[in-house]
Parts: sequence; C-alpha cells; structure tokens
Amino acid sequence: RFIMNLIKLGEISMGANFGKNYCISIFGESHGNALGINIDGIPAGTELNLDFISEEMKRRAPGKSELTTSRTEKDEFEILSGFVNSRTTGTPLAMIIRNTNQKSKDYGEIAKKPRPGHADWAGLSRYNGFNDIRGGGHFSGRITAPLVFAGAVAKQILKEKGILIAAHVKSIKDIQDRDFEEKDITQENIDRLRNMILPVLNENIVPDMEKTILKAKEEKNSVGGIVEIMITGIKAGIGDPFFESMESELSRMIFSIPAIKGIEFGAGFNIAKMTGYEANDEMYYDEKGDVKTYTNNNGGITGGITNGMPINFKVAVKPPASIGKKQRTVNIETKKNDFLEIIGRHDPCIVPRIVVVLEAAAAIVVMDRIMETEKKDLTFFL
Repeated sequence: RFIMNLIKLGEISMGANFGKNYCISIFGESHGNALGINIDGIPAGTELNLDFISEEMKRRAPGKSELTTSRTEKDEFEILSGFVNSRTTGTPLAMIIRNTNQKSKDYGEIAKKPRPGHADWAGLSRYNGFNDIRGGGHFSGRITAPLVFAGAVAKQILKEKGILIAAHVKSIKDIQDRDFEEKDITQENIDRLRNMILPVLNENIVPDMEKTILKAKEEKNSVGGIVEIMITGIKAGIGDPFFESMESELSRMIFSIPAIKGIEFGAGFNIAKMTGYEANDEMYYDEKGDVKTYTNNNGGITGGITNGMPINFKVAVKPPASIGKKQRTVNIETKKNDFLEIIGRHDPCIVPRIVVVLEAAAAIVVMDRIMETEKKDLTFFL
C-alpha cells in the first residue's frame, strides 16, 4: 500500500526541471504570489550584467504596446542567492519575481467551463482538479519569465565564447519576412532586433503585421506566426546522437514553452521535396581552414551533433487560445454542452513577446550541451 501511495503521488506531480549541467528548476503560477527559478551549474566568478538581464525581461513583459495584453507586469526580479559583488559564487543562483497585477476573479467561470484550446480540461484530468486554474496557473505563458532570466545569464556566458543567438518574427499569419542569412548575425543587428516591438529583417512589412494583429484584437480573435532562430559561433562536435542530440534537446525545451506547435531545422519539411544531391550540404575549407558547407539544409546539425555551421530552426506559434468570441465548450458541473465568452486581458498575438523566450530557451540548451561535451572531453583525457 505504501508503494502504491508513492506511485499515486508521483503521478500527480509536475515536471519543472531541465538540464544535466546548466540545471534549471522553475516554480510559480500566473496568478500566484510569485514565480522564479533556481539555476545550478554556473561557474563561480562569472560576471553578470544585471542591466542586460533586466532589458531581456522587459522584452517579454506584457503591456508595452497595443499589440499585447493590457496586463502590466514589470517582471522585476530579485536574486536571492548565488550572486555577490557582480559575480556568481558557484552556489545555485536563485531568482524570484513577485506578481503584482492579478485579477483572479476573471477566471471564476472557467472553473466549470474549460476554455477551448487551453490546458484547462487536460490539466483537470491530469491533476484531479488540484491544479491552479487562475490565469492558466503553471500552464501559463507567464512561467516563461524565469526562462528568460536563465537564458539571459546563459547568453552572457556564451557570448564570451563567441556564440551569438538571434531571432526574428518570420511571419504573422500569412505575412512573411525573409529568412536569416549568416551575415545577419552581428551584435549590431541583434541589438537592433532586440529594440523592436516586431523584430523583423524587412521593416517594410511591419505596418501590415500590426494591422493584422489589431484587426484580430478588434474582432475579439487572435493570430499566430513563426519565429526563426539562428545561433552562430558554435563549433563542430557539440551534442550526441539519438536521445541527447542537439536537435532532441532543443526540441524538448522549445516544446515546453506554451503555444509552440512545430519546429523544423534547416530546410525542415521542404527537405522532403529535394533529391539527395540537393539536400546534401557540400563541404569546403574556408580561408581560416575551417570546414564549412555551401548550403545549410541540415540546420547546422548532422547526426545530432553540431557541424560548425549556424544552428538554424523555425518555430510555429499558435494563436492565443484566450479570445473574446463566444465558443462552444462543456460545463463540468451540469455535465452538459455549454458556451463560454472569455473575460480578461489577453494577447491578440504572442509572437512578438515569445521571440526573447525562444532565444532564451536556445541559450539554455546550448549552454547545457557545451558543458556536457566539455565534461566528457575532460573525462576522456583523465
């Protein structure tokens, strides 16, 4: 009976940990008192620029423009441990963000009427009704704020290694930006994208994207889009095949972010239309003597291991499920079919805000995989 009780307890817990070397553990709910993260594995003496971290947090924070939710959360963080005199101490770095603008009364009706497209019914079924439904609880996109913090820390360490991470809005609904090219990934361009509400490469499409988002907002609807991420400066030989491949780990982290419904590396699904000769990335030595490829259809990863080309992938972001339109649902109290009109403050499109989250997620994974490779290399030489 004791063992069965332990199994039952294990069945209703939520996974909140990631990483073998750069280890993160998140906690909190959308409308709880606070949320935060604990990061283990940061080398002692690492200098951190807190202003840079604050800027990254502001990129994700709501309430910056009419394109986002009116909920205003500054995402101001407090470091609790592991940081003294601008440098890490080697102990876990713990951070907390206090929630300051909750309106939990807006969610009273969804306790009995699960929102279509949300995790309300799935979460209720999984956790026997004990999960926090206010604002989506632990399923909420608000829980990505701690990920941005951990990613901002990782970005600073990776930059010292010559690794840069950039992202842009590839599309909003059917309005398309051009694809990244390796030459786009400079610190100057990254800074330019970081300061844009709609970070795109072709700024001429911004008015059309804004119009599409605002039209959806006016109609009490929402739209989705695609974000493209590129990572440069990462050497060949990072990652392992099969279950700990660079693609596997990136995908696992990316899909942990709410609203993500697809990922493709390099040419992605279009590679299925190519012949082998077209798909293969032919190789050459560059002027520095490094092995490069003429194309990057494999997205910088072959056999689950980096090949020295930029890691390049695109992510599909679904339209926010919280919309003001009247929708069909069920009433779990009456056990009958019902209707729901969602009241509250919601994003008509989360693509602009999720860009920094995806950058952060990529940084966390790359940091963890590099540390894993370095650890295995050291073990080999010992």
